[in-house]
Amino acid sequence: MNHTQPLHHPSPKNKMASPPILAVIEQSHVSPPPATVSDTSLPLTFFDILYLLRPPIHLLVFYDLPLSTIQFTETIVPNLKHSLSITLQHFFPYAGNLIVFPTRTKKPNIRFVEGDSVKVTFAECNLDFHDLTGYHLRNCDKFYHLIPLLGDCSKISDFVKIPVFSLQVTIFPNCGISIGMSTHHSPGDAATQFNFLKAWSSIARCGTDESFLANGTLPIYDRLVKYPERDELFLDRTKLEAFNDDYQLPKLSGPTDKVRSTFVLTRTFINQLKKLVSTNLPTLPYVSSFTVACAYIWCCLAHSRNDEREAFVIPIDCRTRMDPPVPAAYFGNCIWGCVAISKTTFLMGKEGFIEAAKLIGENLHIVLLDKDGIVNEKVLFRDLFSDGIPTTIISVSGTPKLKLHDIDFGWGKPKKFEKISLDYGASISIDAGKESDQDFEIGICLTPTQMQEFVRIFNLGLELYI
Repeated sequence: MNHTQPLHHPSPKNKMASPPILAVIEQSHVSPPPATVSDTSLPLTFFDILYLLRPPIHLLVFYDLPLSTIQFTETIVPNLKHSLSITLQHFFPYAGNLIVFPTRTKKPNIRFVEGDSVKVTFAECNLDFHDLTGYHLRNCDKFYHLIPLLGDCSKISDFVKIPVFSLQVTIFPNCGISIGMSTHHSPGDAATQFNFLKAWSSIARCGTDESFLANGTLPIYDRLVKYPERDELFLDRTKLEAFNDDYQLPKLSGPTDKVRSTFVLTRTFINQLKKLVSTNLPTLPYVSSFTVACAYIWCCLAHSRNDEREAFVIPIDCRTRMDPPVPAAYFGNCIWGCVAISKTTFLMGKEGFIEAAKLIGENLHIVLLDKDGIVNEKVLFRDLFSDGIPTTIISVSGTPKLKLHDIDFGWGKPKKFEKISLDYGASISIDAGKESDQDFEIGICLTPTQMQEFVRIFNLGLELYI
């Protein structure tokens, strides 16, 4: 069910003023079709509770689509609203809300009730589409115009209600469009969001969900991660008192002094890195394309910062590593992290890359091959910071296993995508490449000075190792 409420903006007082960067065309609230989804509550597991206070995830996908604004409003807008409504019938938690109680009297949950909806904004932008979709340096705050807010949280009775998903579709007249998504992390991880995007794009292409139902996989909502003691432990460690009358979600805001860029590690270069690690560390128990890419980026980043110690966090999808395994279609978070810590001077040394690969490989070996399983107490709560919390903690967003470049709404493959939530902190993204899914695309967000040094070291390594 679509509830459309066009926004009307007053004309500027100064007729000579520059045109606004963004003009809202329409704001809608899109729900699943009436009477297709029962009222449902999904309790959070400890994997979900971990993200209660984290900033939202912001993903931006660009498509080449040279349409006029009129063509956009007459064809693209109705199709996206219709297909989104059908998709939400199957992925209804995205239309729901996160319910959090400020005390531990009740467990947080994702709640959907009839009439819940996703806020969808359709807009027109006059920024340079080709500049935004490049791989070169671009100011981070340019992209904030294309990212929707999740909406305001509200205190109701004894709980706080938090929106979990919002969309903004923006037309760049005669050039292309962008789809911006803001998602609270507690309902699900990158795999969950990817499954939603695959379903939505399939339904948008076909006009119905017949192809998705025949070839796709419906999400699994059963709470298959059953560790009640750990749920309680993680709730104890979460500052639930923060969810009071004044609580609001973190928001990206500009202007900022940061720039972003995308770097490509080719399969040839990755293979050279693996060969180098195998030659220098023949007994290292864990060497993969992903880990050597992480090691290379880590030592490049070390040169760009004036830190004493750094931690590097690699996400691990635990679905196949649980006992029993959790299906790939599970709706929720099932991610844990592997942490490697090093003195920055080691990473900046002549053997910095080898040092990084050694630390990452050894720590992954500990986490992945522990005889008691990946979520045992020893692995979950190792005292990694006994010598103090490192100055910088770098975390990885994304995985090359999820082929984001395959998300096709009927307009062809994406021209570019950006992980805008990198701007919140010391994060990088690693995803499958556009030209070849054997390549890796690395998203980086730094200050201009840091980026200049990162680029220098990154390019130096490309020359050195090939």
